[in-house]
Order: sequence, then C-alpha cells, then structure tokens
Amino acid sequence: MIGSVRRRPTDAHEASVGELVERASQQLSELVRQEMRLAQAELTRKGKRAGLGGGMFGGAALVGFVALQALVAGAIAALALVLPVWASALIIGGVLLLVTGVLALAGRKELRQATPVAPQEAIGGVKADIREIKERAHR
Repeated sequence: MIGSVRRRPTDAHEASVGELVERASQQLSELVRQEMRLAQAELTRKGKRAGLGGGMFGGAALVGFVALQALVAGAIAALALVLPVWASALIIGGVLLLVTGVLALAGRKELRQATPVAPQEAIGGVKADIREIKERAHR
C-alpha cells in the first residue's frame, strides 16, 4: 500500500486527542515524580536539622547536669571550708551553666528551622502546578 505511512504530528493542532492525552499523562507523571523528589529532599534536610537540634538539647541537658553537680560540690565545699574551694567550684558551675544556655539556644534555633515538618516547598510547587494546569485547561 502506497501512502499508508503514518506521520507523527509535530504541531499540537495536528495531534489527535488520544496523542494529546498521552502527552499530558506523561508530563503529569514526570511532574509528580519531580515534586516527590523535591519533597523527599526537603524532608531529609529538615530531618537533619531536627536531629542536630535534638542533639544540642541533649548536650545542654548533660552539661546542665554536670553544672548542677559542680554547684552541689561547691555548696558542700563551702560548708567544709570557708572560702577557696567552694569559690572555685561556684565559678566552674557558673561557666558550665553559661555553656548550657548557649547549647540550649542553639538547639532551639535548629529545631525551629526544622519545623513545620510538612514539605512546604513541594506543597507550594504542587499548588502552582495545579493552578497552571487549570489555567491551561480553561484556554
């Protein structure tokens, strides 16, 4: 049969409805895959921040516990001796409490940056994609 060679439409005006639906389906599928990769990357980043912030809070708790022990040792030394030992124990305890405060503030900052847990960038991208699809569908 001569002339039965099927041409591939190059223009959207020449494409059949079935071909257009197939292209739209492929594009939508790729778009969803890209948005899922974005969401995964965002959640990974936030998970790392939350872990770091939690670790800093843990470090603050440990240093705070050591500071409390130093303060208790300073109080005991204050009762046992009149000045030199307890004064140095109180100074060390104060320095440890200062370190505790710095670690706690840094941990709080990391945890705040890790929230909200929902992948906001990916959600925003999906919403923008839906708006674009609706606009094009109305044309």
